[in-house]
Amino acid sequence: MSADRWGERLIRRLGLWSAVAVLVGSTIGSGIFRTPASVAQRIDDVPLFLFAWVLGAIVVLCGALTYSELAAAFPRSGGVYVFVRESFGRLPAFLFSWAELWVIRPGAFGAIGITASAYTLRTLGLSPAAIVAHIGSASAPASPWPSLLPLDIRAEQLLGAGYILLVGTVNFFGIHRGAVLQNVSTAFKVGALGLLVLVGFSLGHPAQEISGGILSQRAAVGLSPFLLAMVSILWAYDGWADLAFVGGEVLQPQKTLPRALLIGTSIVVVLYLSANLVYLYLIPIQQMKGAELVAADVARLVIGPAGVVVVSAAIAVSTFGTLNGSMMTAPRIFFAAAEDALFPRVIARVDPKNHAPTGAIVLMTVMGMIFILIRTFTALADQFVIGIWPFYALAVAGVFVLRRTRPGLERPYKTWGYPFVPLVFLAGALFLLGNYLVSEPKSFAIDIGIILTGMPAYVIWQRAHRVPRPVVMP
Repeated sequence: MSADRWGERLIRRLGLWSAVAVLVGSTIGSGIFRTPASVAQRIDDVPLFLFAWVLGAIVVLCGALTYSELAAAFPRSGGVYVFVRESFGRLPAFLFSWAELWVIRPGAFGAIGITASAYTLRTLGLSPAAIVAHIGSASAPASPWPSLLPLDIRAEQLLGAGYILLVGTVNFFGIHRGAVLQNVSTAFKVGALGLLVLVGFSLGHPAQEISGGILSQRAAVGLSPFLLAMVSILWAYDGWADLAFVGGEVLQPQKTLPRALLIGTSIVVVLYLSANLVYLYLIPIQQMKGAELVAADVARLVIGPAGVVVVSAAIAVSTFGTLNGSMMTAPRIFFAAAEDALFPRVIARVDPKNHAPTGAIVLMTVMGMIFILIRTFTALADQFVIGIWPFYALAVAGVFVLRRTRPGLERPYKTWGYPFVPLVFLAGALFLLGNYLVSEPKSFAIDIGIILTGMPAYVIWQRAHRVPRPVVMP
């Protein structure tokens, strides 16, 4: 299959609104329905609570503005992988793909898949925690993997693995089929969240416990709890960078990618801020702190007990769409690495009929199913956040490097507000990672250690395979 002028072998099929649906659908999962309660537990001062969500919005908008320059300059499959490779070379790019393989992407698939399956089961009146299978036994001989066996598999894990298999199968037969599923699920989730906001403000009544208005709810908040809350907020916003992973399949990419990044991120920000405002309008922040699913409490106040079932169903559909978005985007990272001969060549296989990177899709489907069966939701979510943000920051830093080292590079879009906009994003990433290092040093060290094992793996791979130097994009 011949490559286009940017060196891309995959077929470009995604228009502007399909690209927007990839970004919005990959971002809006369960976070905005659940995260506000965990944020309120750490920030129970309403002005600071709203400020934290606005601050998170500023950080991701700065990231989207910066990524727009990189995506327009390098409209290739792989996104962050390509940006890091072009800015810093093959080793850092390999470390990103290594981190995606062992830390980031299986963790993301697992966390999203468990959430989708758990809310599906709740909607049907079934227990997500019910044990449906047991592997190994306490009386069996010692296992060489003592931390894994014996293993109880819960209903939410088994159904979640089935969901991963389903979206993997859909995308195996072409991104155009995955795009149809993504467009439908994104339209549903945006409509559901918008309807919740509209109905909440029009039919709901302000909480009687609040005197003096929403902003009168004040409390003392320390710096450490504020920063921990920002971790949860940035997890809820995450997904804005996923569109770049399918940059090689976007039509008229130098125009479409910057527009889709900015439109999609702006839609997410508006919906998130609106949702938090309606939550605070109807529920005192002290009550929000104890709500496992604050959106369900809001729906119950507006439409009665059926609201809980409606919101559970909405979350199930929403997170299933996010899972499909991840399956559309993530395999392109490994496809790009295999194209550079940094992964086995079979992962770069493109189906001649469906034009899908089927080798990479199979890899991600299998890895996601394994991880969801052996890890908990919390471990999977934390694993994702720790692993992805160093590379988000590295890619943004690449804008400074490329401006200096390749001034003649074709840049159809240049970052608005440069250099201040990328610096704001880098500062946010630094605070996030620094706080994780202080609050969760063991988990941080383990995940960073796994990423760094990619260095000897890279050396061994390079020695075993004499790799031709890739052609640098003009």
